[in-house]
Amino acid sequence: MRVCLKLRNHRNSYFFKLPTVLLFLSIFPACKRINRSEPEVDWDTICVTATAYNSTHYQTEGDPSITAWGDTLKPGMRAIAVSRDLLRMGLDHNSQVKIEGFDSIYLVKDKMHYRWRNKIDIYMGEDVKKARKFGRKKINMAYIFKKDTTQN
Repeated sequence: MRVCLKLRNHRNSYFFKLPTVLLFLSIFPACKRINRSEPEVDWDTICVTATAYNSTHYQTEGDPSITAWGDTLKPGMRAIAVSRDLLRMGLDHNSQVKIEGFDSIYLVKDKMHYRWRNKIDIYMGEDVKKARKFGRKKINMAYIFKKDTTQN
């Protein structure tokens, strides 16, 4: 008798679970994934002249740790300054870039004087010796640009 009673309780539990599962399955397809059409991005590479700079008074005007966009630079940050022609090419404040010879992704945090062309400055904190050792190099820099999805 006990076996039959347990079997009946087991059967009743399925009886109550089945409608719940069916209800869930009927509502689930109605929940569409929201397609937030984020712009497609791709990496493009350009050859630039790279130098290094520091947060020192003799290298900048005013506060050496404040960028042209108002960001505060701190030693250890992965930041670069770019020439204005690179800004016209599509780089912008906080754009991500990959620099040949460096492992990390750097952010565009500063912009350079109008006289510079096709140039980046890599921020090296307060380590002047490291910046001088880096010197001036022609390197490849990859940057993200938004694909034009409205092409006909």
